[in-house]
Amino acid sequence: MNRPIGLLALFPILVAPALARAEAPSDVFPKFEAPGEEAAMERLRELFWLHRDGRTHCTLWDAWLPHGTLWAATEPAGAVRAREYYRGVFLSRRIDDEGYVAMQQHRGLAHSDGWPFPTFRQAGGTGWYFSVAHENYLVDLYKTKALTSLDGWELQGATVEAFDPKIGLKLRVDADEATLTTPAFACKTFVAPYIRLEWGSTDLPADAKPALDWRLDGEVDWKPGRAVAMARPPADGAQAFANVPVHRDPAYDGTLARLRFRIDGAKGTSLSLKSIITATDTRHPITNVNFVRGSTEYFNWTGDVPFLKANVARMRGALRYALKEFGVEDHHLVRVPWVGHSGKTGLKLDPKAPGGKTLLHGEGVGNNYWDLLPFGGDDGLATIYLYDALNLLADLEAAIVAHPEWEVPAEGAFRAESLRALAGSVKATFGATFWRPEAGRFAGWRDRDGKLVDYGFVFVNTEAVAYGIATDGQAKTIYDWLDGRRVVEGDTSQGADIYHWRFGPRSTTRRNVETYCWVWSAPESIPWGGQVQDGGSVLGFTYFDVMSRLKVHGPDDAWARLRAVAEWFGEVQAEGGYRAYYAKPGRGTLQGGGPAGGLGMDHEFMESVLVPQAVLYGFLGVRPRGDGLKIDPRLPSAWPSLTVTGIHAQGHVLDVKVTRDAVEVRVRATDGSPLFLELPAPFAPEDAPARIIPKAGATYRFPPANQ
Repeated sequence: MNRPIGLLALFPILVAPALARAEAPSDVFPKFEAPGEEAAMERLRELFWLHRDGRTHCTLWDAWLPHGTLWAATEPAGAVRAREYYRGVFLSRRIDDEGYVAMQQHRGLAHSDGWPFPTFRQAGGTGWYFSVAHENYLVDLYKTKALTSLDGWELQGATVEAFDPKIGLKLRVDADEATLTTPAFACKTFVAPYIRLEWGSTDLPADAKPALDWRLDGEVDWKPGRAVAMARPPADGAQAFANVPVHRDPAYDGTLARLRFRIDGAKGTSLSLKSIITATDTRHPITNVNFVRGSTEYFNWTGDVPFLKANVARMRGALRYALKEFGVEDHHLVRVPWVGHSGKTGLKLDPKAPGGKTLLHGEGVGNNYWDLLPFGGDDGLATIYLYDALNLLADLEAAIVAHPEWEVPAEGAFRAESLRALAGSVKATFGATFWRPEAGRFAGWRDRDGKLVDYGFVFVNTEAVAYGIATDGQAKTIYDWLDGRRVVEGDTSQGADIYHWRFGPRSTTRRNVETYCWVWSAPESIPWGGQVQDGGSVLGFTYFDVMSRLKVHGPDDAWARLRAVAEWFGEVQAEGGYRAYYAKPGRGTLQGGGPAGGLGMDHEFMESVLVPQAVLYGFLGVRPRGDGLKIDPRLPSAWPSLTVTGIHAQGHVLDVKVTRDAVEVRVRATDGSPLFLELPAPFAPEDAPARIIPKAGATYRFPPANQ
C-alpha cells in the first residue's frame, strides 16, 4: 500500500502549526455585533482571530484566503500585512509561456508547476538526482541520496567539472553538440507525459538549442525528429525547471527506455544539472481561474490601481488560456484534456487480483483541493470556479470602462457583456450535464466514457448554490436532501447524519472505496468518516453551506446553522482547542500536518478562516468593488441590527451598521479618496450609488435622517 499523502497528509513543509485554544482578539480586530446574540458573535470573532494569519503562495487558496483576510483592519493602518503579502503573491505568480498559472505549493516530484504528487516513483517512473539540496520531500519519502558518478551514463562533447552537493552535476561543454544520455530503464509513457529537468547555466549563448530525445523499448537508434525543445534557464545563472511535453508527439506510446539531453551551439558553456525525472502531469485546471478570482478580490478590496495596471494583462491571459485549453467556448464547461485527467478511477476492483484490485498507474490524477478524487474529464467543480471567474472579471472589465481615469491598459480586454453571456451558457450547460434528477443533486464530474460520478459531493452542491450556478429549483432540491426532507437511495449517510460532525455537513454522503487516484490504494482500510474525502468534513467549507442557506431558506435558517457552529466552537475552546477536543475517543480524527484523518480544521486547512465571513458577506451583504462597496443586508428576524467594525475598504476603515430601515457608515480612518456605496431600496432611491468623500470620525446614514 502506498503511503497516504496529498492535501490529506503532506504538509510538514508548507503550513502553520496546529492551533491551540485562541487567545482573546486584539481590541482593534473587527467585531460582529447583533443585539441578543453577543455570545455567538464573540465565538465567531474568536474563530476569525484564530485563523486570521493563514497565508500561502499556493494558488489553490487564491479564492479563499484573500476573501477572508483582506478586509479586516487588524491595526490602525488597516489590513496591511495581508494586503502587502497578497499583492506580492499575485504580481509574482509564475505563469508559463503557454499561459498556465503555476500551483506553487512546494517542491514536488512531478510537474514542477503542478501538485507535488503523484510522484514519479508512485507512477512507476524513474528519476536521477545529482543533488538533494532542498529536496525534503524526496529525502523524507524515499531516503534518496545524490549521485556522485556517471556510471551507466553516456557523456559526449562535454567534461565533468564536479559533483556539487548544492547544484548537482557540473559540466563544461567542449563541442558544438553535447549530449548526456541516461542509463537504460523501463517506464510506461502514459505515466510519464513530461520529462522534468532542473538545470542552469551562467553563460548559455542566445542561439544555443537545448532539447530532449527519447527512445522506446526495442529501439536501438535515436529517431530523427524526436527532439523536443526545452525551456532555457534564467540568464542570471540560477537553476530552473524545464517540463518537457514529450507526450505531444503521437509516437510517444509504449515503454520508455532511454532519455538523452542534447544541446547545440553551446561550446564553452558551463552547465549544471540537478535532476532528471519522469513526471506525471499534476497540473490543476483551477489555477488560472483561481488566480483571476484572487487578483480581482485583491483589487476590489484595495482599489490598488497600480496593481491592476501591472497585473491585468496577466489576469486576462490566464482566463484566455483556461477558455482555450479546456474548450470552454465550445463545450461551455471545463473539459480537461491532460494525460491522467480523464475522470476515470485509478483503482480497478478485481477479486482475482492481489488485494482484490489492480492499480491503474497514471490514471485518476487529482484536479483540485480534493486531490485524491479523480475530478477530471468534464469537471463539475472546475466549471463552478470558472463560472465565478467569468462573472468577477466581467464586473472588473465594466469597472475599468467606467473609470477611464484609472488608465488601465485596454490591450487584451474582454467585453463584460461577452463574459456574462458565456457565463450564462456555462450555467445552462452545467445544469444539463451534472444534474442528476433521480438523486436531486449535482454529480462531481463526467468521465471520458460519459459516466457521471456521484458520491453525494456536498461541497460541489453547496458551492454550486453559493456561486449561483445552480437554479433556484435545483438549490431547493439540494437542501431538501441535506436537511433530510428526502433521502437518496444508496447513500451511506442520510437525514440528520449528514450533519453528524456538527460544525458542518459531511463532504460526501456515500461510501467510496473504488474511485480514487491510484496512490490512495486502500481506501477501505480507513473507516467511513475517517478520511476528509469520504464521509469526513472540512470546517472552512461550512461557509458555503451558510451562504447557500441564506439564498435558499433565508437569514433565519442560515443563522441557525451558523449559530450552531459558534456553539460547537465554544465547546471546543472550553476544552483547549481542536487538538485537545478531538483527542477524546468517539469525536472523530483530525487531519493535518501528517496523518490522514476525517476532520480538517488546522494546519493545512487554512480555509477555516472562511466560516465567520458569512457575517460580513452574508448577513451584512457586503460586496467590494474597486471604488467602494455594495451593501445588501439580510438580517434574521430576531435581530434589530447588525454591526461589523474594522472594514478596510480601499483607503478607508469603516464600521457599518444596518437596521431594518437604515445603513450607517462610520469612518474610522480615510485617505480622503471618494467612496461609492451601492445600496438597495429602501436605503437608496432606485439603487443609485451614493458617492461620499469620507471624513475621519464622520457617520453617514442612508437614507438621511431627515428624509
